[in-house]
Amino acid sequence: MTDNRSFEDLVAEGAAVPTEGWDFSWFEGRADEARPSWGYARSAGERLARAGAALDVQTGGGEVLDFALGRAEPDRPRLVAATEGWPPNVAKATALLGPRGVVVVAAADDAPLPFADGAFDLVLSRHPVTPHWAEIARVLRPGGTYFAQHVGPASVFELVEYFLGPQPESVRRGRDPEGERRDAEAAGLEVVELRAERLRMEFHDIAAVVHFLRKVVWMVPGFTVEEYLPRLRSLHERIEQDGPFVAHSARHLFDARRPASR
Repeated sequence: MTDNRSFEDLVAEGAAVPTEGWDFSWFEGRADEARPSWGYARSAGERLARAGAALDVQTGGGEVLDFALGRAEPDRPRLVAATEGWPPNVAKATALLGPRGVVVVAAADDAPLPFADGAFDLVLSRHPVTPHWAEIARVLRPGGTYFAQHVGPASVFELVEYFLGPQPESVRRGRDPEGERRDAEAAGLEVVELRAERLRMEFHDIAAVVHFLRKVVWMVPGFTVEEYLPRLRSLHERIEQDGPFVAHSARHLFDARRPASR
């Protein structure tokens, strides 16, 4: 999509869009991202249909869990809980998931999970900030499953490095799926499947860039329009002249289980 509005108007729009939740529908026509081949939300719904008690860790605004529960009906779990650490998202998830009977618990991303040992036979998570493997293993019942989609290494780094410059190799290697496999196994989980893909992204206007960096706050920490105004203007001119800014996201799928017997 080509938007002929001024740089100032586009930046103002991107800066005004609410950032709560993980609903990315605003980006339609303004940014595109290829989706992983495994279809996480649909597959999570299939897992939910076979579970008795399920937990969604770092649920965001609850949108993905809400979709997955819809796919699981009428065989949804008897008990479904979710955690979220950002207060605006806690409120959003509670409003969305409460009518479905989901218990949404406010819990910091780096805090122990506020549930008893062995409480769930399924733990889900889509794009956790950091997977806390020992806690995941603790709340799973023997034979229970952790099914999640994680952000991989150097995800969208074309955009990150446009604003921050070249990143150290140690940062580029962060979120390495094989490293996470080792951490999961060290916590006592068996990794049944681990799949990774890099996926093309396109930003069609500077409003989409501004909103993305405000919403996905760990990409350019402390991002503000004022601080990065010259770089934003240069990127706007580049998009106007050359077309969409292209980046690549990294995603990996985890299917892990707690052994049935220790």
